[in-house]
Amino acid sequence: MDLTSKPEPTAPSNDEIEYILSPEAIRDRALDIYNLTQKGDGLFEIKDEKLEEVADYVLQVIRDRHPDIKISYHSRWSHFNVGGRNRVNEVREEAQRTPGMNDLEWARMQFDLVVTSVLLDAGTGPSWRFKDIDGHIFARSEGLAVASLNMFTAGAFSSDKTRPLQADSRALTHITEEKIKESFQVSVSNPLSGTKGRAELLHKLGKVVENTPDYFLKADTTFPFKRIGNLVDYFVKHRPNKKIEAVFILKTVLKALGGIWPGRIVMNDVNLGDTWYHDKLGTGVKSFVPLHKLSQWLTYSLLEPLEEFGFEILDLNQLTGLAEYRNGGLFLDLGLFAPKDPNAFSKPVHEDSRLVIEWRSLTVYFLDEVAKIVRQKLGKSEQEFPLAKVLEGGTWWAGRKIAQAKRPGGGPPLDLISDGTVF
Repeated sequence: MDLTSKPEPTAPSNDEIEYILSPEAIRDRALDIYNLTQKGDGLFEIKDEKLEEVADYVLQVIRDRHPDIKISYHSRWSHFNVGGRNRVNEVREEAQRTPGMNDLEWARMQFDLVVTSVLLDAGTGPSWRFKDIDGHIFARSEGLAVASLNMFTAGAFSSDKTRPLQADSRALTHITEEKIKESFQVSVSNPLSGTKGRAELLHKLGKVVENTPDYFLKADTTFPFKRIGNLVDYFVKHRPNKKIEAVFILKTVLKALGGIWPGRIVMNDVNLGDTWYHDKLGTGVKSFVPLHKLSQWLTYSLLEPLEEFGFEILDLNQLTGLAEYRNGGLFLDLGLFAPKDPNAFSKPVHEDSRLVIEWRSLTVYFLDEVAKIVRQKLGKSEQEFPLAKVLEGGTWWAGRKIAQAKRPGGGPPLDLISDGTVF
């Protein structure tokens, strides 16, 4: 069976591109894939009777990890402080010694840190580990978070050695693969997947920051290069009352950083990012399946710096769940849906295959359904317990927990072939 979708869609209009770059489109296509599957025309079979069982599993993880039900947003920030050490506060204390430090500059620094860290968070492979200064050893996302934070505080992303806590275009375009290997403690006995791809992604990031003046507004006339953190100035300019819609943040991320994504569908000179073609959904814009996983996770990770700076986030629940292997693996491992072909996962699968597209879209659909049940059982409203907290408190950690129970090393239930910007 040929599971690979061929990218041959009709070019959408500018208005349709705006739609593709929206969480509304993500949910619409997720519902389309769900309906396709229920009609028997998809590659999976759904067992709806297992939905409440999955929600109860997630709810137990939430109660075990957060007995007080006080949960932050699903974002990069919680990973920085693993091992009982508040590394973010340490960065904040160091930042206070920076000349000209104020609340706006601290927000810029947080953007510099979290954007570089999120974009360095591709899959690690099963063997890689990172040892911090205290001797604690971390793997996977937490290890990458601590390694990237250390790289940031060491000034690896700054061209101004007197101001190490920043990420500017010149430094990003000059990052070498060797520097990443050194910073991430890579060796023959401690291999890390995709170091070359990470360096190339940072190079593209640097070029986008320098060459996208509409979004990266140069705030410091004494410094010759633009910073990622200049995106804060863009938000201040466009939302001076400091009330900002979550969807506006997401669309800004998608448009400002669109040029960094490799090998994607480009229409009307717009890189559609984490958007894929599915030839069974219809023609025109209906055939595009946007998921925007990494861009949404980055958006979630920008919320806390913006709130700390005084912004009020509006309509947070318009953002969707993240179509990645922890959330999606949870549903596969607990049997909510499964491939019709029992041998579908017996060999590696590509990120642009119909199998992966449908799996990820069903993940988005069922994350909303699980969230509804979890809220109902907790007695919480959508505003009190947004999806961003369901992800952080429950589904992501539940996916990790069941994966560790089912497979040595806790990897995903399928072998993914990815360029490192999806998973």
